[in-house]
Amino acid sequence: MRQIVLDTETTGLEVEQGHRIIEIGCVELRNRRFTHNNFHQYVHPEEKEIDPGAAEVHGITMADLADKPRFRDLAPTLWDYLAGAELIIHNAPFDLGFLNMEFARCGFGRLEDVCTITDTVALARRLHPGQRVSLDALCKRYEIDNSNRTFHGALLDAGLLADVYLAMTGGQSRLSLDEASSSGARRSRFVEILGADAGTGPLPVRRASPEELAAHRARLQKLAAKGKCLWASDLPSPV
Repeated sequence: MRQIVLDTETTGLEVEQGHRIIEIGCVELRNRRFTHNNFHQYVHPEEKEIDPGAAEVHGITMADLADKPRFRDLAPTLWDYLAGAELIIHNAPFDLGFLNMEFARCGFGRLEDVCTITDTVALARRLHPGQRVSLDALCKRYEIDNSNRTFHGALLDAGLLADVYLAMTGGQSRLSLDEASSSGARRSRFVEILGADAGTGPLPVRRASPEELAAHRARLQKLAAKGKCLWASDLPSPV
């Protein structure tokens, strides 16, 4: 299963007013594992200036983009990278509106026709009705470190969203240090438990000791009705 967690930064909020994409960040997951096959690119918006309000959010200026490619220069590569994947996007209609506009300018179709879309805002609202579902709020809820998020950034936010998405959907989070991500160079608690090589190759299987099995069996018996626990029948026999 190939998933792409995606975020964009733009010159402004309204695609109908001709605003353009100026940054694209994508984090790839395969079978819910980080692959490090990410995509990140700043984009020159051609004739469209950056709104002051947008610049306050992402901190990107026209001077920063002076030598960056136009969207048409990277459209084929990006289309091939995204096609066939499940796109995981926070407030998907916003990013899809801009991406589809940019791709249409280059003669491509709609991403919905070649990708499946998961909107994490909609997902979070189903899981936490009535609660705040901004990326910062979800990072706080799921104890994801977003201390480096002084400004919004497409790759930074995609990395944070990937961690949030995995936490929301019950899967394990980042298992190794993701050097390609700017979401904070920190070791996951899973790495500390499983060892430094946990992100490469099969995960190690650590079997319970006889003492741990005995403690677990005793706990199950306390939970059992009438002194018999069906779960305990699957446990290895005490040594």
